[in-house]
Amino acid sequence: MLGWLVTGRGQSKHLDDEYAKCCRPREPFVLLKRCRLLVAVAVDMNLTKGQDFNQKERATAMVESNDSIPLDAEKIYLGGKEHHVRTRCGSVSVIVYGDQDKPALITYPDLALNYMSCFQGLFFCPEAASLLLHNFCIYHISPPGHELGAAQICPSTSPYSADDLADQILESKRGLILENLFRLGAVMCMGVTAGAYILTLFAIKYRERVLGLILVSPLCRAPSWTEWFYNKVMSNLLYFYGMCGLLKEILLQRYFSKEVRGNAEVPESDIVQACRRLLDERYGSNVMRFLQAINRRPDLTSGLKRLRCRTLIFVGDSSPFHSEALYMTSKLDRRFSALVEVQACGSMVTEEQPHAMLIPMEYFFMRYGLYRPCHLSDSPRSPLSPSCISPELLSPESMGLKLKPIKTRVSLEV
Repeated sequence: MLGWLVTGRGQSKHLDDEYAKCCRPREPFVLLKRCRLLVAVAVDMNLTKGQDFNQKERATAMVESNDSIPLDAEKIYLGGKEHHVRTRCGSVSVIVYGDQDKPALITYPDLALNYMSCFQGLFFCPEAASLLLHNFCIYHISPPGHELGAAQICPSTSPYSADDLADQILESKRGLILENLFRLGAVMCMGVTAGAYILTLFAIKYRERVLGLILVSPLCRAPSWTEWFYNKVMSNLLYFYGMCGLLKEILLQRYFSKEVRGNAEVPESDIVQACRRLLDERYGSNVMRFLQAINRRPDLTSGLKRLRCRTLIFVGDSSPFHSEALYMTSKLDRRFSALVEVQACGSMVTEEQPHAMLIPMEYFFMRYGLYRPCHLSDSPRSPLSPSCISPELLSPESMGLKLKPIKTRVSLEV
């Protein structure tokens, strides 16, 4: 049922079905609530009752400008559109959801992932949808060759650097502005690990274009010897064997905590199994290009103090990049940054424990005047309910967040 509601990309239907499995709740009430939410979101996006979600429409628009940025648009599910903006370093996929008159929220995924495998868990939460989808227009940007249905990048294409990827965001934004698909002004940014590094670099290079940063298990330093070694191992595996089983195991350890990865006695969680299947869709050569760019990344420490925007950092205490997040927090201006540590969670808090992000994000957005209550959420866990806010979260805190690091471990008694 949930897979049918979110399907509308034809050849990508099997991907939606896989992700619907990992997001399918056990309780019928929660399933009904999520299905009702998806219908409400569709109505909010001004979809007509008779619209065919499975119909695919393609249009090509050539932008008249000094830089002549071409942009291709393809219709996808729930009223969103995928736009392929051709930049100096190749084509960039930007999937746009919502009303372009709303403030813009840009997302950027981690290595070998895209919006479907990196952010869908967060956006499938009813509370997150009421907080994000009804207050922002979402722009999911994927690294080259990481979008759904991506073709293999031509081997003769020149390799790109982390700086090139940051510049691609600006070129993508400019191309969408010229097509009246992106409102002028600064944007909010949300990135995970490698994507968090690219968005941080973007914020340092183009400070006036970024309102705020929401970073999940971020990187800011050049690779340590341990990380460099792991990246080299992954590069060799990708070069000789592509997306093989060993490589996927290394990536899953990068993304998730051992609690959800399972062991000999406990099977993998649905979300890990779905991510494993989605990794099969990636071309190894495309992933290797992104990995090499990240492995050659420069240190951003000196630029962190120059950031003009406020920063909210999430990190799981089981993330291999936990120390990186702590280091980055220590180098940011404490007046404009906050750290939220999530227990029993790996790097991808957006997928593993998305509810842990809701209340901190609510206070973060309130500082900008971007948040407004929404009638869609009636969950007792919702940050829209004042009764669910712990008094300790109301203590004075920097940047108006009024929060302390939250703990989300739930003890299960058998």
